[in-house]
Amino acid sequence: MGRLDAVDRQLLTALAADPRATVVALAERLGMSRNTVQARMARLEREGAFLSFDRAIDPEPLGYPLEAFIAVHVRQKRLAEVVDAIAGIPEVVQAHGLSGAVDLLVRVVCRDAHDLFRIDGLILAIDGVERTETSLAMGELIPYRLGPLLDRAD
Repeated sequence: MGRLDAVDRQLLTALAADPRATVVALAERLGMSRNTVQARMARLEREGAFLSFDRAIDPEPLGYPLEAFIAVHVRQKRLAEVVDAIAGIPEVVQAHGLSGAVDLLVRVVCRDAHDLFRIDGLILAIDGVERTETSLAMGELIPYRLGPLLDRAD
């Protein structure tokens, strides 16, 4: 992905404000032709500027009202196998490899505390996992955003 120019940033800022905007609506809002917006969007998508759109789906209506973060300590030589096994757990919605004392930070959704206990047990049962530390998410205080970065970019 190359650097974004001013037009790309305008387009991404408009999309951040209204992720459901159509190409026609974006073109009107930005004073550009539909073809220009469509070509820019296609290029940005091809170059990997967009993350998965799954993020916009709320797990609560699916029956998963609780969210937790599980810090996973792993025997290093087993990291890839542990990640593959964790990816097989449907309630795992995201995981990051970390530097420092914790190896993985796993974000999970669950139905209730008993379900969280079950999910934590599944992770603990994976060969190569040494221990976990689980924290229940109390609420999202700053949602994922890039608007401030887009506003600041040169």
